[in-house]
Amino acid sequence: MASATVTFSPIMSPVSAPPFLSHPRISLTLPEFRGLKIKSRPASVVPFSRSVSRDPRLHGRGGLVVCEAQETAVDVAPVKEDAWQSLVLDCELPVLVEFWAPWCGPCRMIHPVVDELSKDYTGKLKCYKVNTDECPNIATRYGIRSIPTVMIFKNGEKKEAVVGAVPKSTLISCIERFL
Repeated sequence: MASATVTFSPIMSPVSAPPFLSHPRISLTLPEFRGLKIKSRPASVVPFSRSVSRDPRLHGRGGLVVCEAQETAVDVAPVKEDAWQSLVLDCELPVLVEFWAPWCGPCRMIHPVVDELSKDYTGKLKCYKVNTDECPNIATRYGIRSIPTVMIFKNGEKKEAVVGAVPKSTLISCIERFL
């Protein structure tokens, strides 16, 4: 893991550095974290949107801290209600469907697992994601009460359901029963 060296100078405000680190000779090495990016604030940005830091100390410096976690769920195709029948129920292969929502933390934990399974079982299994906020009728039809829920369909029928952010091995054992 890369690291960054941070040296605090006495000119920095007490907001940016705790008092015990404001000595000019104190140097601190911290691990580098690349999950957040500081972007300049365009005039069209509405302050305090959900993906933008609400820390008032950052807004006065002309930059925003933006979390890009929502951009990670792109490998597995989403299914909408108009394509449900053809993509899931009429598919000749078994189908794994993840029911999720963008605001759900455990859903973000299981996204990479479903993406990996999609790659691992290419040609043997189809994988799709259903956003329960955008497709409430599908979620209601299959009794989705908690997300994430992963369901396996075969020959148009629901065969298995797994609720929660479970390990990859749990999903593999469910998939293997229907291949």
